[in-house]
Amino acid sequence: MRRKLFVALVFGLMVVPFLMGTATAKTLKIGSMSPLTGPYASDGTDIKNGVLTAIEVFEEAGGMPGYDKIELFPQDTACDPKQAVAAANKLINLEVVGVIGAYCSSSTIPSSETLDEEDIIMITPASTNEKVTDRGLPYMFRMCGRDDDQAPAAAQFLKDQLKAKTVFIVDDKTTYSQGLADGVSKSAKELGIKVVEHDHVNQGDKDFSAVLTKAKAANADIFYMSLQGFSPAALMTLQAKRMGLESQIVTQDAVFQPKYMEVAKEAANGVYLTYGFTDTTTPEYKAFEKRYVPKYGPIAAYATYAYDAATVLLKAIKAAGSTDSAKVKAEIMKLDFPGVAKHVKFKANGDSGSSYIAYKVVGDKFVPYWSPEKGLLK
Repeated sequence: MRRKLFVALVFGLMVVPFLMGTATAKTLKIGSMSPLTGPYASDGTDIKNGVLTAIEVFEEAGGMPGYDKIELFPQDTACDPKQAVAAANKLINLEVVGVIGAYCSSSTIPSSETLDEEDIIMITPASTNEKVTDRGLPYMFRMCGRDDDQAPAAAQFLKDQLKAKTVFIVDDKTTYSQGLADGVSKSAKELGIKVVEHDHVNQGDKDFSAVLTKAKAANADIFYMSLQGFSPAALMTLQAKRMGLESQIVTQDAVFQPKYMEVAKEAANGVYLTYGFTDTTTPEYKAFEKRYVPKYGPIAAYATYAYDAATVLLKAIKAAGSTDSAKVKAEIMKLDFPGVAKHVKFKANGDSGSSYIAYKVVGDKFVPYWSPEKGLLK
């Protein structure tokens, strides 16, 4: 009996410190929201991987005081508004301190309202529709640019560099794509470019013969595609070339994904698109590239923005010494540092500025081609 009591006592002494250590271990929980399934999964996965890379770098630099680890809880929005709201509610229940996301503007806008009810900070690396930061939500931030900056830049490129007089515009009726297409149409008209037609396809379409037949008949100088993601853009590009469309194809930032060239192949060569300028020669970009590429592959559209967004959140929490949203926001507004994608400094409305230029597809690369300030770059 005494032996049993002795063994029990020893076991208890061994277990209690373990239980106490477990009880005091703290995890800083961060959420991400992006499409991890469906046609936009590549971009959504890039967002998740960008955040994971930021967490890895931050922890290697010493981590977050008061926490044993930082854990990411990635949620799949599938670019569906209802699923995005459900994902936001799940992250609220998980008690995350901030969210990086979402991807589609149609997901970010409703889910941000859900998160705002709980005063949870959200930083989107990809949603460019102007309404994202124009609603006055106190904890909504944007790392990428805005469509009302992208559209005028695109129209100026058509006018000044491509000398276009006519344009045929097509979008897929999503919040992002149609909003940008409307902006390009408005800006083009203001510059004296005639919009011969502004047509629409449906999200998820794979056969674009109807709209391409119209575009071929119109024979505009420019065929402008505003589509959600690289996949439909690659299919439309392939079909346009096979149909013999002679108009110059120009598209937008959602197509800035190496897989566009993999799918469209030679048809992608010579296509122009607008996307935020990133200086790939900086020490910050080089360090990110060295870490990211061996693990996740080529850097695509939103990995760098997601990395910068997560870095902002972590830096601000550390500086605040708190996860209180008001205190963290105050520190976010003080940040001023060279990021991977861009220089990071926020405006009062939560935007971080736009720097759109035109890129040209040359082989398997997006080559910086033209900027509104400097004109032709190559």
